[in-house]
Amino acid sequence: MFEKLKARWNVNTTRLVLIIATFALGGSLCGYTGRKILLLTGLEKGVIWVLLYIILITLLWPLCVLLISIPLGQFAFFKKYIYRIGKKMTSHKKNNHPPTIKLAVFASGAGSNAEKIIAASKSYLNKNNDTDIAKQTTNWEVALIVCNKPGAGVLKIASNHGIPVLMIEKKRFDNGDNYLLELKKFKIDFIVLAGFLWKIPPALINEYPKKIINIHPALLPKYGGAGMYGSKVHEKVIAANEKESGITIHYVDELYDHGEIIFQAKCTVTDSDNAETLAKKIHVLEHAHYPVVINSLLQKQNDS
Repeated sequence: MFEKLKARWNVNTTRLVLIIATFALGGSLCGYTGRKILLLTGLEKGVIWVLLYIILITLLWPLCVLLISIPLGQFAFFKKYIYRIGKKMTSHKKNNHPPTIKLAVFASGAGSNAEKIIAASKSYLNKNNDTDIAKQTTNWEVALIVCNKPGAGVLKIASNHGIPVLMIEKKRFDNGDNYLLELKKFKIDFIVLAGFLWKIPPALINEYPKKIINIHPALLPKYGGAGMYGSKVHEKVIAANEKESGITIHYVDELYDHGEIIFQAKCTVTDSDNAETLAKKIHVLEHAHYPVVINSLLQKQNDS
């Protein structure tokens, strides 16, 4: 349980102990203060007393926890935590469904992964479909296709699905404003790379911390880095007589194929395989797992 909390709140063991202590001490202070206030009213314990007590501790709890968090050095965490609780309560009153998370899919080629992601997003949004996918609590959609290659197959896919396209050029992407204004215009919350060959600039990574992911057609850390994409990867795997290959889904940092690994899936490499046959095996894994992992990450992001 503690490891899950550390991962969910992105804290180390020391901070987790301080956070739990703040919860405990803040709760105790809240209960004590609520009882003291009710003693001043002169009410005898009964139904009204209990109802007033519940109302009081509900109102006092954020204040007591924030107060305790100051000496324990956790004020910033609890300020954000209480804000998120209030935001969820407010949004629930306005709408029974959570807000839709908007994705931008960056792609340079045919767009087969992008198409699977788009199809999956529509399944998650379809609340009339009685499937496990439809029962998810997080809504998300592909709101923008970002492409750097005129004539790429992904552009036709975007057109078929009525999804806006942002065509980008390298100089502005690498050294200009990184198209951040356009991404903000479309209210993009999360970025998915699906066969996108350019390195993501630091400004974009800083703007979307742990909200940019990539899929690589090999088992990182092997066969990654600059120039390792498509058939080049599969040729290297076969030349090295590897017995297995697969896919790696990872967070994006400032280096090629270097960020924290989120998920891997494997397939066998046989003596009769070549780059083309291995690519087909890898595509099966990509199409089966990428949309599922995206949904899982967005679920966790929405719950945190």
